[in-house]
Parts: sequence; C-alpha cells; structure tokens
Amino acid sequence: MKIAILLYENMTALDAIGPYEVLSRLPEARVLFTGETKGLVRTDTRFLGLSADHALGDVPEADLLLIPGGPGDQAVRKNEAILDWVRGIHEGSQFTTSVCTGSLILGAAGVLKGLRATTHWTQLETLREYGAEPTRERTVEQGKVITAAGVSAGIDMGLQLIKKIVGNDFAQAIQLGIEYDPKPPFDTGAPDKAPPAIVELVRASMSY
Repeated sequence: MKIAILLYENMTALDAIGPYEVLSRLPEARVLFTGETKGLVRTDTRFLGLSADHALGDVPEADLLLIPGGPGDQAVRKNEAILDWVRGIHEGSQFTTSVCTGSLILGAAGVLKGLRATTHWTQLETLREYGAEPTRERTVEQGKVITAAGVSAGIDMGLQLIKKIVGNDFAQAIQLGIEYDPKPPFDTGAPDKAPPAIVELVRASMSY
C-alpha cells in the first residue's frame, strides 16, 4: 500500500508521526513523506525538522492520503499547488484521511462538502466554511474519507484503518506492539472534561 503523508512548514509533528507509527506496519507499506518541494520542513515548535523526501510531482497517486494539521494549515489552505495535489490524490485513493486541522486542508480542497467531519475542538466551526458538518467525535468515517480530531486521535484513526484493511487481529497486534494503552495523569483531554479556565487557556493559545 502506497501511503502519502503531506509535510509542510509549521505542522504538528504527532499529527503525521502518530498515524505513521501505526500505518507503516501494514504489510508491504510504502510511506512517502511528501512536501511542496523536497527538503526539510520545521514543525510548529520549530525545534523538530522532518524530511520531505518527495515533491508533489513525484507522487501523482497513492492508496492512502494523510493530511496532518497545525498552525501552518492556514498557509496550505491558500496554496493552490498543494490543494490541486490533494484533489488529484483523493480522486484515486482508497482512503483520504486527516488529523486535527488537516481536515481544514481537505475542506479547502473541496473534499468535505456535504460530509460530517471533525478537527481540533477549537476549529470545529471552521469546517462549516467548507460545507462540512462538524462533529465532536474522535474519528469520523464518511465513505473513504476519515477525519480524526486533535493530534493524539491520529493514532486511533491509524488503528481503525488497519482494522479495515487487514482485520481486527492485525490491528490489535499493532496496538500491543506499540503498547498503546494510554492512562494520562489528568482527565482533561476534551473540552467538556477540562475546567473552564483550562479550556480558555488552550483556546487563547491556539487562536492563530
């Protein structure tokens, strides 16, 4: 399976790397980290660089497309070269997927019109601008389009995709292999669980 993962400046690293850790374990997986041009891109903290080994023109088709989110999504949503590439890959893909605000990029490419979709909770209403129906579900499957909520939800989506492609046993084996058994120290992983002051703190920090 050919898996194309879009990389761009100011993306959130785990949006791409979380699903990658799961999907790269598919039998005969071929992962293509793809950018507008080849080279290093800096993630949103600016500490980490990821290598786009392929330019858009090098990857005209893929079985699975993954679009991560992050503050850089705003620039990507205005980049017609990338949006045209997303449309082209989506046309022939088996699965078109996103994590966090990557769904806004799918929306800007016209992929989400009339579909239910999710994104980071601070940006849910932005989905309406692209004709999508926002929902707070952690992952949303609409035919071959699967969107995941914020950052860590990409791992869940990856396992869901593994289940669809090769079945429950393989998906469970991967979950065990990466020891994905989260037990966070706080139960504040969703805005309806966190104290109001914490919700506002996060909302303010992400008002980019």
